[in-house]
Amino acid sequence: MYSDGWGFFRGDDFSNAKSAKGVPALARLQKANEGKERITIRLDADVLAWFRDQVKGGGNYQSLINEALRMHISERDGTLERTLRKVIREELRTAA
Repeated sequence: MYSDGWGFFRGDDFSNAKSAKGVPALARLQKANEGKERITIRLDADVLAWFRDQVKGGGNYQSLINEALRMHISERDGTLERTLRKVIREELRTAA
């Protein structure tokens, strides 16, 4: 085995290789994933199973998880505003 890590490719000719941008299918994939970051995350098996079950007819469970997280963030971000509006309404009723 080669110690340089390139043993598998030794003898292969990459002189005509194209970058991902030069291959339309790969370029589309790169464009579709702009702004996304690859991570490793551990989810409970039942949670992951639920998301996968939701897209059995087609779709992407990872996109569904992303959407669920965005909805949660959106709801949390609006909590302070809703609370303030409620307090102001109650104070205005009390003052009237």
